[in-house]
Amino acid sequence: MKEAGMYHAIGLMSGTSMDGVDAALVETDGGTHVRALSTMTVPYDAPFRARLRKYLGNQSGTSDPEVAAFERELTELHAEIVQKFIEHVNGLAPSIDLIGFHGQTIWHQPKKRATIQIGDGALLARMTKIPVVNDFRTADVKAGGNGAPLVPLYHRALAADLPKPVAIVNIGGLSNITWIGNDKDGEENIVAFDSGPGNALIDDWMLHRIGQAYDEFGALAAAGRANEKLVTRFLAQAFFKRKPPKSVDRNAFRHVDLEGVTAADGAATLTLITAKAIVKALDFVPQKPLNLYVTGGGRLNRTLMRFIAELAEVPVGPVEELGWSGDGLEAEAFAYLAVRSRLGLPISMPATTGVPKPMTGGKLHQPE
Repeated sequence: MKEAGMYHAIGLMSGTSMDGVDAALVETDGGTHVRALSTMTVPYDAPFRARLRKYLGNQSGTSDPEVAAFERELTELHAEIVQKFIEHVNGLAPSIDLIGFHGQTIWHQPKKRATIQIGDGALLARMTKIPVVNDFRTADVKAGGNGAPLVPLYHRALAADLPKPVAIVNIGGLSNITWIGNDKDGEENIVAFDSGPGNALIDDWMLHRIGQAYDEFGALAAAGRANEKLVTRFLAQAFFKRKPPKSVDRNAFRHVDLEGVTAADGAATLTLITAKAIVKALDFVPQKPLNLYVTGGGRLNRTLMRFIAELAEVPVGPVEELGWSGDGLEAEAFAYLAVRSRLGLPISMPATTGVPKPMTGGKLHQPE
């Protein structure tokens, strides 16, 4: 039984790592009350992931018949996952009030005021018979914001009682950082932005060189030696010098010249690039954090976590140290943001996406 003003919401997240769909159930009022109840991950199978990769960078979106057909398939898959998840959480919530449906980003160019996440919210609402909020980024981007990252407001709600300042880094296909502190009046301050590559470069390298989807626990990188010259050259790109707020598309970092580099040395080089980009982001926050907590799949890469800890010179650990779910956190966030959208509350702010003023976003679809 939930209290008045509370919502039971499911969040569905399929991120830039393209490894599958995370589902999460959250109880929240869309404000300071958040209680994560359950999470579940459903991996994409290899053929589906391969077809998804084919549409990355497609600027036509669903006006392309192939993309439109794939969007329907993606949405139907999410509907099946919702049904499985509801069975999984049986008894935790008497009813589900709302679904937050992120969809799959295939193109993100905020400088052009454009972003495309495929996923049919209206179809998902019809199939699940539950109201759905999707299209979280478009309003922000059209208003001049970066449309990302959107998870920081959920980070702030979760971190309400943590010692400040604190930093939370999400390492998915890309990496982003949320810094939360206290200003001189004692009120929370927040800064958030994309820091650069996450697992994407490493995953692409592994697939290309040895046919594996990712470097499990960072074992291959641990066996190699990073090419410092290539790391320095990569981090000389203008993106890493730009002050936040800023966001970036997954494809922005696809081309790294690793010709003649062994598989292990390449993995080590890309892992060090990712770690240094994350630590470099700390140059742009108001004050060094007391602790840095890592969420997302990257927290399982022991070599990456070791590099970050060595470079950051602050305590670094997975969000599980706080009792949070490193796999489910983003899905939880989109459940929370769906409720905020339904209530007309801001889901992005000038200090998180660069939008001119705090603004809500998302589109609500009622089941027919």
